[in-house]
Formats: sequence, structure tokens, C-alpha cells
Amino acid sequence: MKNILAVFGATGIQGGSIINHVLNDPELSQIYEIRAITRDTTSDKAKKLKEKVTVVEGDVFDPASLATALNGAHTIFAMTTPSFTPDAVEIESNSAKTIADVAVQKGAQYIIFSTLPSVTELSGGKYTHVTPFDAKAVAEKYIRSLPIKSAFVSYGFFMENFHTQPFLGPQKTSDGTWVLARHISSKHKVPYIDATGDAGKFVGAILAEPEKYAGKTFCAAQALYSFDEIVAILSKTTGKTVVYKQISLDDFEKSLPFAPVLFSEGLSFLEEFGGYFGPLTDELVTWAAGNIKGRLTTLEEFLRANPLQLV
Repeated sequence: MKNILAVFGATGIQGGSIINHVLNDPELSQIYEIRAITRDTTSDKAKKLKEKVTVVEGDVFDPASLATALNGAHTIFAMTTPSFTPDAVEIESNSAKTIADVAVQKGAQYIIFSTLPSVTELSGGKYTHVTPFDAKAVAEKYIRSLPIKSAFVSYGFFMENFHTQPFLGPQKTSDGTWVLARHISSKHKVPYIDATGDAGKFVGAILAEPEKYAGKTFCAAQALYSFDEIVAILSKTTGKTVVYKQISLDDFEKSLPFAPVLFSEGLSFLEEFGGYFGPLTDELVTWAAGNIKGRLTTLEEFLRANPLQLV
């Protein structure tokens, strides 16, 4: 009899990648039966998902629905979506805590949580506005305290963000050049992952050997890229001239349509405190990539397969 793997965020990038990975893996597909959890089982994405797996309703703001959704589940993949309210950390972390509490109550054996490092803690309290990171870190600490085995994945920047967050991408100038502007040095590196294609590979490693990775965190990325390397790849794949420009903190924040301090502090932290995952970023990314099955998509490969249209 297969173990039920309950996947939150099933119609999104992370959950979808995990579901596809498990279904396409000859070993994992024999161990796990997927139960996809979504807030709206009538959406187009949910209807399409029903062609492959069982889809059930589950809403973190409705514990009763979670109790039904997690009934009989053996392993849970949990993720939360950011809040951008003044109570962002509390709201998002409470969502994760609710999932974890219900999982324990229903007798689940294992939780895999999509986490991020605490920027507030790693910066010694200097940067306190990167709330999606802090919220997930609070939730991770809580999950580790529960009487259930757990492991964690901490994803780098999604390569998909080049398409979904154009305000952070290259901007056209009057002379036809495209400029990628940030307030930090072009030499600093950021982790990137093809989340659609590769997010599931990291969770798959945990699912294949849950005892081995209990308590571990996979800092998931294909590689670290400097902004100099990023603009070179963008130029190569778009056929446009893309350059990096370091601008002032004030100008960077003014360029953003929302949450400017969140984005600016996130990059400032990266520059000042050793990287996206903290001072051991290089080692953590190398370890995670070395413990999965299969190769990871490079940024150039992703942008060739999913061209960024600069017009």
C-alpha cells in the first residue's frame, strides 16, 4: 500500500513541480500516492490536475478543511504564501503552524516544509523587513519542535521571476540599451533555480531517503550567479545589449511598484552578510545540488527554453 503524500500549493510552481517529479520517478511513484491540496478545486488548474491525481480542498484559514484533507496522509509537503500586511510574519507563520498542528493531530509521519533563512536573525536585527523569509524561519523553528519528523527545502530565486516580475528585470533606456539596476555591486552572487523543472528534484531526494535527511535543509539552487554573469546571459539569450548598473538605494526603492524596503533590504542583506542563505551560502548550495538525482537546468538553458521578450 502506497503512502499518501499530501502536497500543498498543488496548482502552483512548487507543488506542481513536486507532483510531476513524483509521478515521473519510477521509484517514488511506487511509494507515494499523491493527494493534491488546493483552496479552489473548481479552478482550471485544479481541473487539469484531477486528470493525474486526487485533488482535495484545503484552506489554512479553515482548520476543519485541513483535517479532512490530511486524513490518512503519511507525508506532507507544506508551503505558505507571503503576506504584505503589517502583521506579515505572524499571518504567514501561523498558516504554516496550522498545517503542522493538523498534520500531527491526524497522525502524519513526516513534514517537508518550504522554508527560508531568517534575515532578521542572520543580520543581528539590522534588516527586519524581509518578512517572507522571517515568517518561514519562524514556522521552521516551530515545526522542528513538534513530535514529527521533518526536513526542509529553501529555494533560491526562481528563474521564472524574469517573466513574472518584470519590474525587477532589465529596463529599456533611450539609447536602446537594457539596464538591470540594483543598489549592490555587480560582483555579488544570487542563487537561481528553474522551479518548474527542478524544485521537485530536491523534495524528491528527501522523499527517497526520509530518514537520511530528517532535520536537514536543502538550500536549493542550480548555481550562484553574479549580476555580471546574469546580464551576459540575458544579452546572449535575448540578442539585446543588457548591462548592469549600480544605483543608489533611494533610486532602487523608487523604481519598485510595491514593498520597496523588503526588496532593498533583501539585497543589502545578501551583500553584507555573506549571501542569500547567509555566510555559508556557497557550501550549502553545493551540498544540496550534490544530494539530488539528475542534473539541474542552468540559467542560460532556462532562458533559451523560455525566452525573455525585451521589446
